Formats: sequence, C-alpha cells, structure tokens
Amino acid sequence: MSVSVSVDAETNVVGLIGHPVEHSMSPAMHNAAFKELGLNYVYLAFDVPPERLEGAVRGAADLGIVGLNVTIPHKEAVMELCDELDRDAELTGAVNTVRFSRGKIEGFNTDGEGFLRALQEETDFDPRGTKSVILGAGGAARAVSFKLATEGADEIVIANRTVSRAERLAEELREKVGVKARAIGLDGDEIERELQDADLLVDATPVGMYPNENEPPLVTADQMREDLIVNDLVYNPPKTRLLEEAEKAGAVPVSGVGMLVYQGALAFELWTGEEAPVDVMREAVLEHLQ
Repeated sequence: MSVSVSVDAETNVVGLIGHPVEHSMSPAMHNAAFKELGLNYVYLAFDVPPERLEGAVRGAADLGIVGLNVTIPHKEAVMELCDELDRDAELTGAVNTVRFSRGKIEGFNTDGEGFLRALQEETDFDPRGTKSVILGAGGAARAVSFKLATEGADEIVIANRTVSRAERLAEELREKVGVKARAIGLDGDEIERELQDADLLVDATPVGMYPNENEPPLVTADQMREDLIVNDLVYNPPKTRLLEEAEKAGAVPVSGVGMLVYQGALAFELWTGEEAPVDVMREAVLEHLQ
C-alpha cells in the first residue's frame, strides 16, 4: 500500500518524537488512515535527542501541531511537560500520546488499552478474575500490567532478569490498584510453575525482535499448557519464535501487531475525533513488515 500525501496551507500536522525514529511504522500507518478517511492531516517522524525534548514539545504547541506520539526515550520525561494526564498515564508513569488542545498540553497512554483491545479482538479473554504472567518490567510491561489490574485481574506475576525491578512494579500494582502481584526471576522452572494455572502469558521484552528474530524465546512449548493465551508484544516479525512455541503447545498465539495498531488507532481518535480505520492501519503495518 503506497500512500501519497497532499499537503497545503490547511493541513493538520501530527507526528512522532523519539530517538531514533527512522524505523517507525507509525507514519505509514497513520497516513494510510488519513487517506482512507479523506482527512487533511499528515504524520511525520521527528528525531529528537533528550536534550531537545522540551524545546521540541513547546515548539510543536506554538506551531499549531495537533498532537504527537512519544516513543523511547521520552515517554517518562515528557510527563513533566504536560498540563494534564489521563489515568493510564498517571498509573503507568509514562505518556505515549500528546494532544495540544485549548492552550494545554494533554498527556495520554494508549498502550494498555491498545493491548487489551487487540487481545480481545483475537480471543475471548476477559481480565476479570484471571492470572497473568508478564515477562519484563519496562514500559510495555507497566502499561499491560496496570491495564490488566484496573480491569479486574486477580493475580499478576512479573518475571524479570533483574528481580528488584520486577518487585518495584509489583509493589506499585499492589499499592495503586490493590491487585495481588508478585515478582520472580526468569528461571525456567519457576516460570513453568506459575504458568500451570495462568490464563495469559505476555512477553513485554524485546527478545526475538528483528534483527534478532532467531534469539531463543524466554518460554518454550514444554512450559506451556494448551489453553494458555500467549501474547508476544514484538511485532517484527509478526510471528516470533515464542508464538511458534505456543502453536507447538496447542496454546493460543497472539501477535504484537494488534497492540501496535490499536495504540495508534486510539491516538488517531484523540487527535481527529474520527473513528480510526483499524483494518487499513493494520494492512499498512503488515505491508511495511514484508
């Protein structure tokens, strides 16, 4: 899907700030959506080093830019520049979407809701009363675990190489939401024990991401059970080695492409007020991945 963009004096500008940004799929995804709906918007990617973050955000507001997606390494630092935060941004301690509105800088986090919508599109998963095992304790793991907790999960286990970092996240989950949360390491036997009665496994680490797609997965088929839902948040490649292991085990594999698309779709709707053409956005991502 090639997307030609027409720009004139009335074109609304949105974009992405991060460092680096050259491999982002967001421009293709959003510009395809704008074209589909006939909206006079353009999405650009801006490489902004950390020392230029404040100037970039305040400059974007002054220039009349409608909004920005925010990626590594700015998701936490940009919070200090926001006048208002939504609940998900406050809970997770990170902002991935900014909207400039009524003279204010509004910060949102659409990662958790994007994750849940994508998961529920492909499965019948309902977080209420469930147990989840989350691999990783970084930004993606925070977004996922807080969304599961606020949607009624019964138990969340955070597995991370640095157990102290996992424990900090588990403690926040207990204190802020009241969910039963524990931390463990990445020992295979311990993870296998936790998965015996788990409903959902989420890999929120970059293990298996291109160009390291042949890296061994953190969990293998012999550690999974048949009805386990396995969601790898890595979207490049769309089918990771972890998801191949899930198929071997008869578990339910869920690609990270859906979360990428839905977190973007939610940002799209915050900026435009229009319902995002999710199928068009997904097609643009998958074409970009080929």
